[in-house]
Amino acid sequence: MKELSQPTESGTGIVTFTASRSRSFRNHPGAAAVALAATAALLAGCSSSDDKSDPLAEGEASGDTVVVGSNNFAESILLADIYGEALKAKGIKVTYKPNIGSRETTYGLLKNGSITVLPEYNGSLLSYLDPKAEQESAEAVNTAVKSKLDAKLTLLESSPAENKDSVSINAETAKKYKLTAESSLADLKDIAPDLVIGGSPEFQTRQQGLKGLESEYGLEFKSFKALDAGGQLTQAALTKNTVQAADIFTTDPTIKKEGFVVLKDPKNLFGFANVTPLAYKSGLSKEGVEALDAVSAKLDTKTLLDLDSQVQLGSKDPLDVAKTWLKSAGLN
Repeated sequence: MKELSQPTESGTGIVTFTASRSRSFRNHPGAAAVALAATAALLAGCSSSDDKSDPLAEGEASGDTVVVGSNNFAESILLADIYGEALKAKGIKVTYKPNIGSRETTYGLLKNGSITVLPEYNGSLLSYLDPKAEQESAEAVNTAVKSKLDAKLTLLESSPAENKDSVSINAETAKKYKLTAESSLADLKDIAPDLVIGGSPEFQTRQQGLKGLESEYGLEFKSFKALDAGGQLTQAALTKNTVQAADIFTTDPTIKKEGFVVLKDPKNLFGFANVTPLAYKSGLSKEGVEALDAVSAKLDTKTLLDLDSQVQLGSKDPLDVAKTWLKSAGLN
């Protein structure tokens, strides 16, 4: 389980949530419902994208309008703006319902047609639909999701971009042990006994945590330090070398800022979390599907990390970042 953290306000006045919150809301929608009640009034309309409607208003959209929704964390808002502007470029009328909250809420709004399109994460969505489902490949995950979706919904093409758990090490440790972005978790086997690893308390006891790192990679660390779920405490501890390794999410802008090295996970311990549009079937035309599939084809993790950094570290308007990237990718 991921811990909830408080929203922070960027220099543009946009209420944002870090990558740690994104995982919290994506994987544990029930927990987010508690925060939603307290923050709904604050969050409604906070995204700077144009033509935003009440995020919690129900009622099916008119047939000629695509309603793009987002969950209440910065990356989801950015992705929604990318989707919306890509659709607009094809002459499709778009309105937004930003900052809605948890998957528990957004999935229901998709089913009743209040939202037409939502940025999703395939493995996280599968875990929501079937917590016991295995995740052997991105393709298998998508097949499983499609078999379990409400009949009114459809999953579009996944992008290579992922936002998932990772074991990351700080720059000092990477230099000391000659580890690079091409290194994997297997490369820690001999040095793990010298390293302190940090993460949420749950990371210590779950399979997608220390248990899996030991069973899959044979890693036994010097000690574990309980911090938060990839948030500011974890980031600070890794930066200050209080811990040498930590559970950091792969599109966290701190990775780029602090020079953290994300270790590869060849045994796929942390599953899949490919950014994928989820849509209300009857609300999206063939041209709309093609526009969003084209976005997925161009969006990779490196690009998403850069775009997240512009918004969360550079305090840029997500709508402006979305438009600029779409133009650079030839999708405007």
